[in-house]
Amino acid sequence: MSNTVFCKKYQKDMEALDRAPLPGAKGQEILQTVSKQAWQEWQLLQTMMINEKQLNLMLPESRKYVMEQMDKFFNNEPTDKVTGYVSPDDIVEL
Repeated sequence: MSNTVFCKKYQKDMEALDRAPLPGAKGQEILQTVSKQAWQEWQLLQTMMINEKQLNLMLPESRKYVMEQMDKFFNNEPTDKVTGYVSPDDIVEL
């Protein structure tokens, strides 16, 4: 049986991550409060944000921006929109 965690994104017990996704205290906080599903969803959104906004993660302001967006995502607050993305659910076949 896999480990579970009470996911702050979904407000229910869900499958936990196998290990901390980041070093330090922030990684431990995520490990204890974020489910594997929520982390995977964040990774997809993060990738789209980095690509669309052409962020350079070598720059401290870019890393700060990504961390702020991550906190908003996991706390169910509005994040910046990825304008070029169209959900497969929104595609209408002709």
